[in-house]
Amino acid sequence: MLDIEKIQKLIEVMVTNDLVEVSLRDGDVEINLRRPNPTGCGPAMAPAPHVTSSSMGTPLPAVPVPTESTDDGDDGEFVEIKSPMVGTFYASPDPDSPPLVNPGTKVAPSTVVCLLEAMKVFSEIKAEVAGTIERILVKNAEAVEYGQPLFLIRVA
Repeated sequence: MLDIEKIQKLIEVMVTNDLVEVSLRDGDVEINLRRPNPTGCGPAMAPAPHVTSSSMGTPLPAVPVPTESTDDGDDGEFVEIKSPMVGTFYASPDPDSPPLVNPGTKVAPSTVVCLLEAMKVFSEIKAEVAGTIERILVKNAEAVEYGQPLFLIRVA
C-alpha cells in the first residue's frame, strides 16, 4: 500500500534538491517519481513529478482521434491531449487571469494549454502538437483522472 504522506515528502525532497527522478522499491511495490528537467524558464513554480508504480501508468502523449468529416470542408486530423496525472485542471495560472487557451487558439508543441495541480504542486501541460484548439473537454477547477482527455486539437 502506498502512503501518500511519504510520497509527498519524497516530492518535497525532489523539489528542494532539484532532483529530476527518484525510484524506490519495497517488496512488490515500486514507486517512480519523475518531473520535467527544470530549464529556469516560465513561472516560478516547481513542476509536479509524474508518479508511476506497477499499478499506475506513465505520462500519455497526444493521441490521434479518428473523426468524421466536418461541414467546413476541413478534414484535418484531431488529437486529444490527455491528462498525464490525477489532479485538478486549471485553465489559467490564477483566478484573475484569462484562460491560457480557448477554442480557436493556435498552439505549437511547446504551448502551455493548462495547469494540473496535485498535492499542492502545479504542472504545466503543453500541447505537444501544432494545431488549433477545437474543444476544451473539462471545466476549470475540475478533478481529472490519469489518461482523461482534456483538449481536442485539429492538427495543423
